Amino acid sequence: MLILISGLDQNPSELNKNEFNLNTFDYSSLSTKPIVLIIADSIMDEPLQNAIQSGEAPALKYLIDRGKYFPKVVSSYPTMSVTIDSSILTGEYADQHKVPGLVWYSDEEKRVITYGSGMKEIWKHGIYHMILDSLKNLNDKHLNPNVKTIYETLSTNEIDSASINGLIYRGNKTQTLYLPNTFSQFSELPDKINVKAPAFFSFGSLAQMNPKNQNHHVWQRFGLNDQYSTNELLFLIENQILPPFSMVYFPNNDQVVHKKGVDETEGIKKVDEQLQKVLNSYPTWNDAIEKVNWIILGDSGQSKIGKDKEKNLIRLKSLLNEYQIYELGSEVKEHDQILLSVNERMSYIYVLDNNLSLQKIAEKIKEDSRVDFVAWKEEKSVHVLSPDHNGSLSYEPNNVIQDLYEQFWSVNGNLEILDLDFKDNQLQYKTYPDALARLYGALYSHQGRFLVADAKIEYEFTDEYSPIHLGGAGHGSLHADDSFVPMIITGTNSSPKYTRIIDVKDWILQLMDLEKFN
Repeated sequence: MLILISGLDQNPSELNKNEFNLNTFDYSSLSTKPIVLIIADSIMDEPLQNAIQSGEAPALKYLIDRGKYFPKVVSSYPTMSVTIDSSILTGEYADQHKVPGLVWYSDEEKRVITYGSGMKEIWKHGIYHMILDSLKNLNDKHLNPNVKTIYETLSTNEIDSASINGLIYRGNKTQTLYLPNTFSQFSELPDKINVKAPAFFSFGSLAQMNPKNQNHHVWQRFGLNDQYSTNELLFLIENQILPPFSMVYFPNNDQVVHKKGVDETEGIKKVDEQLQKVLNSYPTWNDAIEKVNWIILGDSGQSKIGKDKEKNLIRLKSLLNEYQIYELGSEVKEHDQILLSVNERMSYIYVLDNNLSLQKIAEKIKEDSRVDFVAWKEEKSVHVLSPDHNGSLSYEPNNVIQDLYEQFWSVNGNLEILDLDFKDNQLQYKTYPDALARLYGALYSHQGRFLVADAKIEYEFTDEYSPIHLGGAGHGSLHADDSFVPMIITGTNSSPKYTRIIDVKDWILQLMDLEKFN
């Protein structure tokens, strides 16, 4: 989750009200129904079902009853918002879209990149780089320019689209983000940043379409909240300028689950209240599903984190204390051997010293029984170790074994490490959905010598400054609990070829009769 700095406000007179002539847009002759994709952060099947049964989610129940429901859609990996959203909007895993996680190390720039995690971590990294990376570089540089977002594909075909509060928004139209003046008190930031985005673009108070939308104050995360997203969507609907495709991001539930745990339904109730407002903007709810194709999609699940600070937090710095570990916030020095980038229940471990063996580091990490697995790459091959299993697992893309997603692999070693099964001449996944492709995606998402480690259920990684979620919940890992998300489709009988988020983009283009232009 991207975090803008709390405690900084913006003069309402300075807010960017994206001005455009409403009469310019006429979608009355559309041959297909407009599509609205709502991404609800950290929505999970079991609490969703509980909320529906208790009567807390009438809008979600209505959409499920009149549409299709998929409880187990496979997310991206690591299961962190920027990587997931990149996969949804490009239809690719991280090896293709090149956004490795919320926190990672650029071997090219020789610095740690973060898009906003915890406040302590942000201060140590530096506000200047965090803001520019999250608002500008994420979309302009880090997201692979050779891979098209759905916004870019639609624009190429002269079709408008909307991005509301999405972290990934790259399109073909020049838009402007207006930064609060008080940001300049902390670093030499510009007062505005030009970005490439869709025709309809909203990003909190930094880029606003609805001039009456007031949900953008400091205590409302500068507009990065569900109510703000709803008001922007209602502006399009009520002015009859809802474009052929809109993506709307509802972020609030993520923090509720982080704090209160995986069984909490309060956030789902709040999401449903916003959906009710949207459906109520039509004469009837039935009119809403007759006029629009609605997709409600989670981004990641979350897993329970135990309460014990010593037991449930895995301190990689202590585990690897025999090595010289990079100090967060400083320049990378020649004598630094290891650099850690923690993404909650997943971590990148960068081996800066070329004299150190990746396998030796992996063997050291797997000594901690709270680690689920550790993996690294060598040329085209991935190697995986686990504290709970003997031997190793190695694999690479190759035309040997086919999995249920029609992907081909060469696999050797102990299949139990990633809970793989070979059945009916097909590779099957159990505990780790689409494990080979997703893990491969993370390991080949960027350059450098590094390992990937996952924590077991009830545990998460930490360094001195990363946010912790003791007694609550976290995500980031390859495990099914972090990886399965629900999806509701209402308004069409069609659905993606496979229940993975990377299949959503192509399916949406098919709905719009544009698959051949992807």
